Amino acid sequence: MIDINEILNAKDYCHQFVKKDFAKGETITSYIEKRKQIFIMLSGEAALIRYDEKGNKDIVDFFREGSVFGEAFYNVYLNSELSVVATKKCSCLSIMYDDIVRKCDPRCKYHEELTSTLINLLFENTTHLNSRIEVISKRTIREKLHIYLETLSIESYSNKVTIPFSLTDLADFLSVNRSAMMRELKALEDDRIIQKVGKNTYRLLYR
Repeated sequence: MIDINEILNAKDYCHQFVKKDFAKGETITSYIEKRKQIFIMLSGEAALIRYDEKGNKDIVDFFREGSVFGEAFYNVYLNSELSVVATKKCSCLSIMYDDIVRKCDPRCKYHEELTSTLINLLFENTTHLNSRIEVISKRTIREKLHIYLETLSIESYSNKVTIPFSLTDLADFLSVNRSAMMRELKALEDDRIIQKVGKNTYRLLYR
């Protein structure tokens, strides 16, 4: 994982990587043109939000420490508006895609280290994306909830999981109706598949 203090100390030696801070609710970037910009989340959280031509909102993905995102990874010609919005105060490292392979200075070892780290983060994010596809591909709300909670359990190595955002955002993330999702969560509890143990926290009883 990238050390933010190391970034600040090395900033004078690698001007191509720029640290930016964002307040909660602030737009980090909008995918409105092919700028080939890449961000690495250093701290905090953000959401990739899409509005279609009818104004309907979907949460396409959530980003946390170590996440990599940016226009370089999406088709900006889709008939919808994509924006990354900070859901908590956060810090990001930004760089243009073309600058990754263009070293800023022959003496700048930090650039090479960051590029290597970026490759590792991209691999981890691919694994995350595959999990996201697995969740969305399920046909029913119950199946989506079940596999999503299962994924959280596997990632945390625990049968006790906490949904890292509000239930309203979870419904947008799963692309389902919130009321219907709440009924399915209650049904999973009634069937003794999960047990609510705190706010947005559940224990998977079968693990």
